[in-house]
Amino acid sequence: MSTSESLDVPAPPRPPRSAGDRPVLVSGVRSDAHTWNLVFLQLLIEELGHEVVNLGPCVPEELLISEALQLRPALVVISSVNGHGYQDGLHLIRRLRADDRLANVPAVIGGKLGITGGESESHLADLLSAGFDAVFDDGAEGVLSFRRFVGSITAGATP
Repeated sequence: MSTSESLDVPAPPRPPRSAGDRPVLVSGVRSDAHTWNLVFLQLLIEELGHEVVNLGPCVPEELLISEALQLRPALVVISSVNGHGYQDGLHLIRRLRADDRLANVPAVIGGKLGITGGESESHLADLLSAGFDAVFDDGAEGVLSFRRFVGSITAGATP
């Protein structure tokens, strides 16, 4: 058998995921082309013992919603470095929550959410009231809080 023929053999079917091993979906916002933050998040979440599906930068909202519907993730993580996370995040979470099938999927956002750095309390409150379960700043304390959140949310995951 040649190498090309061996590539045509389909992989065995993967068993259905249980609630505890549903992936964490990581994505950038639609206007953010940065990737290092997404790689960092993927490695951090995998270090915590979870499978990660990383959609990458500049993700259209339609793609994120489609993937979330297909994967039924334990958690959706949105990251922004370009300073437009507040605006893009509000739009994205409203679209995500508008779909009844995704209304209860835990979703968080973090990074540089505004062009001036630390966002005001009203901006953070806006993101939470729009539907994010948590908002994390881009400092060391934000990373520690994020680690704790990932541990708590995936430990209590339900199908």
